[in-house]
Amino acid sequence: MLQLILGGARSGKSRLAEKLASESRLNVIYIATSQPVDAELNQRVALHRQRRPEHWGLIEEPLELSRVLRENAAPDRCLLVDCLTLWLTNLLLLENPERLTLEREALLDCLALLPGEIIFVSNETGLGVVPLGELTRRYVDEAGLLHQALAERCQRVVLTVAGLPLTLKGSAL
Repeated sequence: MLQLILGGARSGKSRLAEKLASESRLNVIYIATSQPVDAELNQRVALHRQRRPEHWGLIEEPLELSRVLRENAAPDRCLLVDCLTLWLTNLLLLENPERLTLEREALLDCLALLPGEIIFVSNETGLGVVPLGELTRRYVDEAGLLHQALAERCQRVVLTVAGLPLTLKGSAL
């Protein structure tokens, strides 16, 4: 089963994804896409680590998400990817602009072939004001396109607001 959990900053989306992963009763591997870029992000990563059970596996991969998914997906496993918008940011900041297209297409192409359960977490950024800068506008556009393509392929899509899940597609929580 493929699931997409969307929400704004501090909306409860990661906590919900972690709860769903625990309830799956499968072996869980947490796939972290963040890179240590500043003290504030490092603090957020530390909070996520404290919440996760120690027996969960961890893979840190900022760029090659489709490769990691293909290598680790299994019928008895739940992969929790947190988060897609950090992954997208990592790709947008590379000098090679084509890398984003290649990695996004590789991700979308591999999804139907993956066994087990996959839970994606991503920030919904398209609900606010259009950003002023070119890079931030591109980020919002790319995130929106990625979310649309993923939502089409996922069996369940949930929007989280104030810690409350609103099921947009699939069975209700």
